[in-house]
Amino acid sequence: MKKIMIVLLFFPAVIFSQSKINFQLDSLFQSIFKNDEPGGAVLIAKEGRIIYEKDFGIADIKTKEPITTKTVFNLGSITKTFVAYGILKLASENKLSLDDNLLKYFPDFKNPAIAKQVKLYHLLTHTSGLPDSRKISEEHDFYLTAKDEENWAPIKQTDTLEFVPGSNYKYSNPAFNALALIIEKVTGKKWQNYIAENIFKPVGMKMSTITDGPHPSFGVAHAYELNEKKEFEELDYGEEPTFAAAGNGGVWSNVEELWKYEQAIQKNVFLNKKWIDSSRTVFSQTNWKQEKPSLLGLSWFITNEPGFTMIGHTGSQGGFRSDYVWLPGTKTFYVLLLNTPKPIAELRKKVLMVLNQ
Repeated sequence: MKKIMIVLLFFPAVIFSQSKINFQLDSLFQSIFKNDEPGGAVLIAKEGRIIYEKDFGIADIKTKEPITTKTVFNLGSITKTFVAYGILKLASENKLSLDDNLLKYFPDFKNPAIAKQVKLYHLLTHTSGLPDSRKISEEHDFYLTAKDEENWAPIKQTDTLEFVPGSNYKYSNPAFNALALIIEKVTGKKWQNYIAENIFKPVGMKMSTITDGPHPSFGVAHAYELNEKKEFEELDYGEEPTFAAAGNGGVWSNVEELWKYEQAIQKNVFLNKKWIDSSRTVFSQTNWKQEKPSLLGLSWFITNEPGFTMIGHTGSQGGFRSDYVWLPGTKTFYVLLLNTPKPIAELRKKVLMVLNQ
């Protein structure tokens, strides 16, 4: 009887606490987004249960279609985690090795000696030393429609590395264009189809898709930025150079399906535990030269914040912004997808303050 009384007394307190959190989160996001402007969707889960899920603003300025938690956004660089898992799945099946060098897959590299130095794990951890030699500003119109192959081609002309592979860090988008192309070379199929079959399908991500030229042209949110006149202008495919280069930022999804993705990662649905754990463990570089330690697993960023460890990735492409966070210590998942730029790091900090009070 006493146990029952304790539970009954405790239960209203839990409800009150969650209501308070919801109110504070509502106030936070409503201060950022307006109902008649581009906005976003957010989902927060804790210990396997969704505790907050909301949408704000419109997906399309022309049609005034409202954003919902099923609205599909471009994920920007969160895409890299999908490409990485494609590579890791092939490694788990012994169809490639992370120690393979680039010359194996790109024999047309201008300088074979450089290609031999760079391994697949260097691409996955942004430690290749390959310069981004694309002339995006000068060749703006070309890069509006340039796909993975065209974005990787200039890198194959590299004569000089910026640093010894594995010794330093420099974020690289073309590295993931290359990894996407390697998936195609190994499997003999478009990498978009490989990811759809081997990740989207087993996870149940039925609405998610991947950029392939102008695809997708409908059924998704459009992205916008404010111009000098404080008017919203569309900024996605056709306006933003490199948007068609899918390996670095071509996955489209919604907050509900990204929660499915996170649960699938934790349950080893599409890849075995050994490789999943490796993806979210800081990768050891034997010749690391920076004073600060590496923060990268195999595509995931792993940071030790005051009081907790955070695993995640952000995304930024055109007017889209995204933030994907897993806090293993409290089993908290947070994802925010936007179709207009907002300060996502500042928002995340405020959200975590509300959740941890």
